[in-house]
Amino acid sequence: MNMQVLALAFLAAAAVGGIGWVFLYPLLSGERKAESRRASIARADAPAAKTEKTQRSRREQVETSLKDLEARRQQEKSVPLNVRLSQAGLDWAPQKFWIASAVVAGVLFAIALFVGGGLLGAGGLAFAGGFGLPRWALAFLKKRREDKFLKALPDAVDVIVRGIKAGLPLFESIKVVAADAPEPLRSEFLAIIETQAIGMPLGEACSRLYDRMPLPEANFFGIVISIQQKSGGNLSEALGNLSKVLRDRKKMREKIQAMSMEAKASAGIIGSLPPIVMFLVYLSTPQYISLLWTHPTGQLMLVACVVWMSIGIMVMKKMINFDF
Repeated sequence: MNMQVLALAFLAAAAVGGIGWVFLYPLLSGERKAESRRASIARADAPAAKTEKTQRSRREQVETSLKDLEARRQQEKSVPLNVRLSQAGLDWAPQKFWIASAVVAGVLFAIALFVGGGLLGAGGLAFAGGFGLPRWALAFLKKRREDKFLKALPDAVDVIVRGIKAGLPLFESIKVVAADAPEPLRSEFLAIIETQAIGMPLGEACSRLYDRMPLPEANFFGIVISIQQKSGGNLSEALGNLSKVLRDRKKMREKIQAMSMEAKASAGIIGSLPPIVMFLVYLSTPQYISLLWTHPTGQLMLVACVVWMSIGIMVMKKMINFDF
């Protein structure tokens, strides 16, 4: 009997001890507080993990956009003639350009023969006029159009930022720019509107601006819009930062132009001296210098001088041009 009482007492004590262990030990040991602290830390880390994931996604999108930029730069080495005409602001067909080049070459060939330049000199002048002069004019028109675009782009981005902050959608802000901006910015933004109107996403339509205007600034604008359309974010802040970057690049470009103006003036003076001296000698003693274009040896020397002068001018141009 005593053994049964002791066994029951032992079992009751074990049961009470087990219940106490289950309910009182977490409170006394601080385990419940530790679990609560771990849960709070996990909740605090969740937004950080989400932010890190978003940043990783944006970084991947930027890397993809930069890879697309490098691919486009590789394709720029062989730009078709119709694209170059469009970039220069001309609505010519390639056939019209070739016809105009042939007409210029024929006119210069006839002028060289008329003044007694000989077949070799006339052929060289016709080649320069047919292949060099039209392409130089095309590059000049393209550069002038790009300069006008860059001059108006920061103000256009500011207009878009103010429109977004005022509550307008991005597409409506672009319409405001297309209505009030000067050329060629107006025509390029009208092309974005027309491209988006036929069903293309706005981000892709803005990315195609680089194809018509191959400038880093135009590509920056397309990348910002494309990333915002894909992943969201504060577009007004992103475009505001872009506007600051565009203005800083403009200041840097003007500073480089001012610092390189002395070298450009030297190149212009050195390059213009031989033709000026040649013209003055022709005015004083034409029979002395006319051997350069009447005698075969003189024609060969004249062609060699033109080639070497052109190489020197191109080398000096490369030395004073800076990419940034």
